[in-house]
Amino acid sequence: MSTDVTNSPAEAPPGKGGGETGENLVRLMLDGLRRNMRQYGMLIALGLIVALFAVWTDGDLLLPRNVSNLVLQNSYILILAIGMMLVIIAGHIDLSVGSLTAFVGSFAAVLMVEHRMAWPLALLLCLLVGAVAGSIQGFLIAYLGIPSFIVTLAGMLLFRGLTEILLKGQTLGPFPDGLQKMGNGFLPEVGPTTNYHNITLLLGLAVIVFVVLQEVRDRKRQQEFSLDVLPARLFLLKMVALVAAVLTVTMLLASYKGAPIVLLILGVLVVGYGYVMRNAVFGRHIYAIGGNLPAAKLSGVKDKKVTFYVFLNMGMLAALAGLVVAARLNAASPKAGLNFELEAIASSFIGGASMSGGVGTVLGAIIGGLVLGVLNNGMNLLSVGTDWQQVIKGLALLAAVGFDVWNKRKSGS
Repeated sequence: MSTDVTNSPAEAPPGKGGGETGENLVRLMLDGLRRNMRQYGMLIALGLIVALFAVWTDGDLLLPRNVSNLVLQNSYILILAIGMMLVIIAGHIDLSVGSLTAFVGSFAAVLMVEHRMAWPLALLLCLLVGAVAGSIQGFLIAYLGIPSFIVTLAGMLLFRGLTEILLKGQTLGPFPDGLQKMGNGFLPEVGPTTNYHNITLLLGLAVIVFVVLQEVRDRKRQQEFSLDVLPARLFLLKMVALVAAVLTVTMLLASYKGAPIVLLILGVLVVGYGYVMRNAVFGRHIYAIGGNLPAAKLSGVKDKKVTFYVFLNMGMLAALAGLVVAARLNAASPKAGLNFELEAIASSFIGGASMSGGVGTVLGAIIGGLVLGVLNNGMNLLSVGTDWQQVIKGLALLAAVGFDVWNKRKSGS
């Protein structure tokens, strides 16, 4: 019978066997990483990708201006990825989000450019349109039993056609300054004149405090329920890495124009949806129906209602992404949102979602979206052709799904 060296104090008594203690610590860390590979695998991969492209581009990837552009260029994909992650966890798919994004952008242009409607009111109406579109698809899927693939495929064609009808095949713009700031604006500078953006520094500090408190709270809660937790030293290493990452991004953004407004929107969405999926009953029900639908029904979960609201939520997030895209381009285009649904789906799977449903996190969707975003940005800086960019992103998606299959087989064995 083998002995677990990490739990056997006799093999490494205090004050003796320093080499063995170091070896035990390494084994302890490796065991912790193996047990949590699904959770930390893509986070480690993201760090390696950033490091590689930083070297290959001679540091251009991590220039403050480029980091800011990276956030602005990928914000709408990250918004879509959050909603798509919920859809996939519930065991469904949504192919219509790219076309719905374009349709909402064109609807916003008609309201604000042609009819001169105030942009705050137009924004609310656009979100309502997205919610209605999502609820219609959710009703067909949840209550009529039509497969989500078919319903959303039809929605993809329908919304793309409606976009062409609204815009008459032409680009329509520009948008009011208030909406433009949503996609391109930065937080204002206040306080004393320094070499950094003061509000961004304060926000970064607040994020660090929030992350540390949240991680410590989650660890204590897991210990109270006798769940497996990371070893203390590995947990400390994780905390140091998280703080260092947040601090680095904060300093880079603060040394340029500060935090983009859309980054605040993303932050609110990540915190809000993360809380819902971790702590709210609705989030647990989404995991339940995606993980084991018959068991969820027997437990009293109203699966049809949950599915309906998941697609309604996806419609609203697609509308929000459409507004961000329109604001960033300062125009509505018939070709807007092209392949956005594929980017969102890829971000979810790269971020840890499972094809069978019931697995995934909001933070994982953000990490998956950032992996694709860094790949796109890094390859553009290296002047890699769009043909090879598609090949590399396809291989990245295949590798992520293959890793998920391998990880589940290993866990099962």
